[in-house]
This record gives sequence, C-alpha cells and structure tokens, in this order.
Amino acid sequence: MKMYFKHMGNGNTAAVAELALKTAEERGIRHIVVASSSGDTAKLLRNDKGIGITMVSYAYGVGGDGKNQLSEEARAELEAMGIRVLTATHVLSGAERGISKVFGGISPVEVIAQSLRMLGQGAKVCVEVAVMALDAGCVPFGEPVVAVGGSSKGADTAVIITPAHAAKIFDTKINEIICKPSLYEK
Repeated sequence: MKMYFKHMGNGNTAAVAELALKTAEERGIRHIVVASSSGDTAKLLRNDKGIGITMVSYAYGVGGDGKNQLSEEARAELEAMGIRVLTATHVLSGAERGISKVFGGISPVEVIAQSLRMLGQGAKVCVEVAVMALDAGCVPFGEPVVAVGGSSKGADTAVIITPAHAAKIFDTKINEIICKPSLYEK
C-alpha cells in the first residue's frame, strides 16, 4: 500500500491521478483504466509517456432512459486528447440489478460487488472498469493495468490489476493497492 487517504471522495482525485501515472510509468504498465462520468478525472491522466488511457463512463440509461451522462462534446474532447471512451453496461450490476429490483433478493454478481466494497467503493469500481475494458478489447488480455475508481465524484482509489473477462471474473487479480481511503472510523 502506498497511501491511505483520510476521507473518501473527490478531494483525492489529483493525488490519485499522480500516483496512478507514476506507478504505471515506474512499473512499465502500458494502460490505465479510469471510471469517470464527466471525463474530468480521465483528463488528469493524459500523458506523454505512451500510457494508453481508457475512460469507462456510465451506461446509457443511468441518468434516465435513453440518456448518457457524458455529453457528446465531452466525449469528442476526450477522444481528441487520445483518451478512449467506453460506455457499456456495468459488469457488476447491469441486468442482475434489474432482476433483483423486480423480484427481490440478490444475485451472485451483486454478492461479488458487495464483497469488493469491503475494501471500499473505489476498489469495487476499479475491478468493474478493468473487466469492462478487457471485455471491450480496450486493454490486452493477461497484462496488468492500473485501474482508477472512486466513491462518488472524482477518484480515491487506484490498483494494479490483471483483469479477467467477465465470464471468468474470479480469475481477476488485484495485484497491488496503490492508494485508497482509510475505512477506519474513529
């Protein structure tokens, strides 16, 4: 563990981006995957070191039926900066959550998501976006990537992770936690 933050949330975003980039460069990691609804966190990861950035945005429908929270203007700006933007159903919720809402109860995928939250919401998000990026062909199979996630707005967690495809999610390995908020409450 390189750093614990005292609090969750977007106040950590700049430090997380700096740590993620520094770690990727030091370790020779070629890809960073970042969760972002607006693109602001992804922009902080722009670099001239040849590290590819994939931003995973909310799926269509999260902000209302047929709508996406990322504006077309923001998407175009990110892509012009060389940041790949992936918009897809979230692998640790998606249809499973819809079924649970209608029929009650929980699904195995929701158990995985809740278990990951024991490390913090950002850790769950890191796993989710890394697997989504792999499934979409945005990052290479079998290579570690740096994943960046958060608890709400901005970022507060970064990990080195070797994602597996969703169909083999238990083969995913969180190799190292770079930073995360402390969950210890005094």
